[in-house]
Amino acid sequence: MLECCLLGTGGTLPMPGRALSSLYVRVNGRAMLVDCGEGTQVGIRRLGWGFRCLEGLVLTHFHGDHCTGLAGLLLSLEKAGKTEAFDIYGPAGLKRVVEGLCVIVPKLSYPVRLHEFPPEGRGFELIGLDIRAFPVNHGMPCYGFRMTLPRKGVFDPQKAKALKVPVRDWKTLQQGESVRVGLRRVCPEEVMGEARKGISLVFSTDTRPCETLQKYASEADLAILEGMYAEEEKLPQALKNHHMLFREAAETARDAGAHQLVLTHFSTSLDEPEEGLPTARAIFPETAAGRDGMILTLRYPKDREPAAVEYRQKEDWWADGCEDG
Repeated sequence: MLECCLLGTGGTLPMPGRALSSLYVRVNGRAMLVDCGEGTQVGIRRLGWGFRCLEGLVLTHFHGDHCTGLAGLLLSLEKAGKTEAFDIYGPAGLKRVVEGLCVIVPKLSYPVRLHEFPPEGRGFELIGLDIRAFPVNHGMPCYGFRMTLPRKGVFDPQKAKALKVPVRDWKTLQQGESVRVGLRRVCPEEVMGEARKGISLVFSTDTRPCETLQKYASEADLAILEGMYAEEEKLPQALKNHHMLFREAAETARDAGAHQLVLTHFSTSLDEPEEGLPTARAIFPETAAGRDGMILTLRYPKDREPAAVEYRQKEDWWADGCEDG
């Protein structure tokens, strides 16, 4: 199972009811962030899933609405008593940007490790997810992400018995580790079936429709894409600023064969994103408008079906006070 929460769905500037871009992703108690706009640490406290379990952050690009919350986040991790390493991934120039943003951050109780994205097509691992960063079209270096939660094959006890593996060692094999039986070593692939279909999540904001976005969103269980503008008359502005309309995000999801679409990263001129949904749904019916505090749960699919995606809204997201993170 994979869970994520939209901590902020705003673009450019924060609004009284809409924070800036950030996505909290959790797998089996391990967590990471995608983007860290201003106020991200407040969103984490409202969510209540915690700080210490955060293992890393991936940044789409270096515009302020996606990274100005970094200094505060690092200080909140310190306050939460974090001692384990925190990994930050981003485009080329990451070290200079992080050092500039964190001039006000004193020495931390944990190491911060910086990683520039590998070449397109090569992945990296974070919280058990295989993550592929791909370039998009924003007029500056900017990336989207395809995150895949793999799923192992089914354990075959008959094969384990035939190989005389003691029952006490079965769990070790299921966890992907080899065991020794007498003078030989038994490997997991000898007792496990073929890997089953996992869960795929694509996140991409700040882009025009482009080939790489459509390529990496192919057959995604859930695509979280920007819908900066809802109205067709905003197209000249979208072209100028390298953003997408609701219509274009829906067309991207449809043409990529994605199964569910959630729109995010809304313009400050867009008061009620839900009002623009009919246009998007006419193109791609499985479209929803994201809201701050929206929680999405993706469960492993049955057979070859897409993963089940459940939506719910965190209650009282904008109520006074925050849950203790």
